[in-house]
Amino acid sequence: MAGAGYVALLRGINVGGRNVVRMADLRAAFEDAGYEAVGTYIQSGNVLFESAVPPTSLEFDIERVLADRFGLSVVVVVRSHRQYRDVVDRAPEGFGTEPDIYHSDVIFLKAPLSSREAMRVVDPRDGVDQVWPGEGVLYFSRLSERLSRSRMSRIAGSPLYQSMTIRNWRTTTKLLSLLDQRVEED
Repeated sequence: MAGAGYVALLRGINVGGRNVVRMADLRAAFEDAGYEAVGTYIQSGNVLFESAVPPTSLEFDIERVLADRFGLSVVVVVRSHRQYRDVVDRAPEGFGTEPDIYHSDVIFLKAPLSSREAMRVVDPRDGVDQVWPGEGVLYFSRLSERLSRSRMSRIAGSPLYQSMTIRNWRTTTKLLSLLDQRVEED
């Protein structure tokens, strides 16, 4: 392995016909920027890669690459394999285990936004929403049969939303399995 394994979560790529970027072009942009073992997962801006660059500069560097290459100003949240594993392992008990009953999402927070600060904009609806703070994330679960009553959209209306990106639980756990596979193959 040339460097540590990471996942970059790009906010707002290929959503609602906006910020359209082909995954092949996204992979090429990462490779041209010097990142290695680049792979993508689904069309919504999930990039797995390896890098020897200090992790503290990765988000800024990737945001600059996207601006230069595609003219896009998007928020990028990067987590190392270990950090990402912690997100999944530290989820509340039972979180994401009943997908037919609950929509379960992980809201990834871009530093310096903390889960404590992010919780201030969350106003869960009793009997519909549940939310738990985590390290650099919020875990948000919504009762599927009352989805239209969820207050998840209030988060998107907050100025703090500019420092967040959301992934459903299935995507979150799939990305971890892809990171794990990379380690097993080395």
